[in-house]
Parts: sequence; structure tokens; C-alpha cells
Amino acid sequence: MEANNEPGNVSTNSSNDKENSTETIFVNHAEIAWQEMRKKWVGDPSNRTSEIPAEPVIGFNATYEDLLTSNNPFPKPIPLAEMVDFLFDIWHGDGLFD
Repeated sequence: MEANNEPGNVSTNSSNDKENSTETIFVNHAEIAWQEMRKKWVGDPSNRTSEIPAEPVIGFNATYEDLLTSNNPFPKPIPLAEMVDFLFDIWHGDGLFD
């Protein structure tokens, strides 16, 4: 029986198939590039030291109007966690967050 390369036909010579077939291994190049970019962004975790929390950027007596009704930029960047805590406290005090 001769091997036919048409779809639906299967060769019966298994030793010949093993010699002629090449197994390809999938490599996800996008994931590799993403992991490399993430490593640059996050940094090496073994080089991290435990950081002492910095003084809050938002003052204790700051009001919603003080921070969010002006078009002027903040003097220092406000960490996201600090801004979320501030907004939660304000909204909770106004009864908007139960």
C-alpha cells in the first residue's frame, strides 16, 4: 500500500512517519516579552528592602473641596491607596458608602 498525502488518507508505515514527522513545540513569544517587561517594571524582588511607610501626602485636616475642586496639580504625587482611603472616608461620612 502506498502512502497518499490527500486528506483523509492515513499512511500505514509508522516507522516512516516517525522519521519524516517533525514535532514542533509552541513558544509563546508574547508571554516571554510580557514577562521581561514586567520584570523591568516591578524590579527584582530579591533586591527589595522593607520600606518604611512615608508620611501621608494628604493632610489630616484636608477636605474634599481642598483637593478636588482645584485645577492645580498636587505638589507631590498622591499614592493610590492614600487617595482611596481619603475618598472612602469622605464618602462614608456623607452617607454615600454604607
